[in-house]
Amino acid sequence: MSYRNPIPTVDIIIELLDRPYRPIVLVERLNPPHGWALPGGFVDYGEAVEKAAIREAAEETGLHIKLVEQFQVYSAPDRDPRHHTLSVVFLAMAKGEPFAGDDAKNLAVFELWDIPQNLCFDHERILRDYRYYREHGLRPKLL
Repeated sequence: MSYRNPIPTVDIIIELLDRPYRPIVLVERLNPPHGWALPGGFVDYGEAVEKAAIREAAEETGLHIKLVEQFQVYSAPDRDPRHHTLSVVFLAMAKGEPFAGDDAKNLAVFELWDIPQNLCFDHERILRDYRYYREHGLRPKLL
């Protein structure tokens, strides 16, 4: 009997503390699916999710982040059109000038009220939950 399991990933909401209103960093994906996304990626075998978040943030943005907290886990089977993934989403902070690295086509810093429309995966939902959390201090409701 063969079992299929979701693939673990991480996504990082990086707040830039050295800018007014603590904007966040998004990357424009070089590979399909195309569009804007939170920095993140796959967890390597033998790697803790916290280490994966720090590694992915450095690879995609050039930033050395400080993880603040685990925000939420998102695991809808259709969240990634390529395969079933689950994402551990972290809140992080950083200072400095990010740049597009690794598999990022582009990178930009966005205020929460000016997020682009063409977001990949379920990142629109994640950012909607994050914005509500930041404005009201309440975590998203499960299901």
